[in-house]
Amino acid sequence: MLPSQGSLLISEPFLQNAYFQRSVVLLVEHNREGSMGFVLNKKTHLIVNTFFPELEDCPLIPIYLGGPVSSNRLFFIHTLGDLIIPDAIKINDQLYFDGDFNAILRYIKNGHSIEGKVKFFLGYSGWQKGQLDNEITQNSWVVNHTSNSNVLFAEGEDYWKQALKALGSKYETWTKYPKDPYLN
Repeated sequence: MLPSQGSLLISEPFLQNAYFQRSVVLLVEHNREGSMGFVLNKKTHLIVNTFFPELEDCPLIPIYLGGPVSSNRLFFIHTLGDLIIPDAIKINDQLYFDGDFNAILRYIKNGHSIEGKVKFFLGYSGWQKGQLDNEITQNSWVVNHTSNSNVLFAEGEDYWKQALKALGSKYETWTKYPKDPYLN
């Protein structure tokens, strides 16, 4: 299955890359020039509030590891749309990428809950022209075209397993494969 903007990439269980092992990536862009996405299920120990003093009294907002590219930059996906967050880029009918960062800070500071609406990432996952298609051909990734706002709740290896199970029984055996087969 070919990827497209809004697709989920689910890593195969044998992939040992630290960033992508047992990961699910949301593609926010995919075209002839390349692809960009965020690892949805790798939570860091970092908190958004730590970096923005105006948010210190707000509920703690976790940061996820989006990928190895631009790992010093904060990105976000959300369901708020471009009316609340100007300049947001539409991924699909439910999800948006980035936008006016000051607008999201004001939204949070004004007491609006972002739980299930916004997810922050440090860095992103990127592929050059043809690179992702090649990795899919080599079976590093399985593509699922079903991505909706539930991706904002994605967390940990359990989400990876759920994403595989959603693809049907063909991939259920992958969920039972040990993380490090040499330890068996």
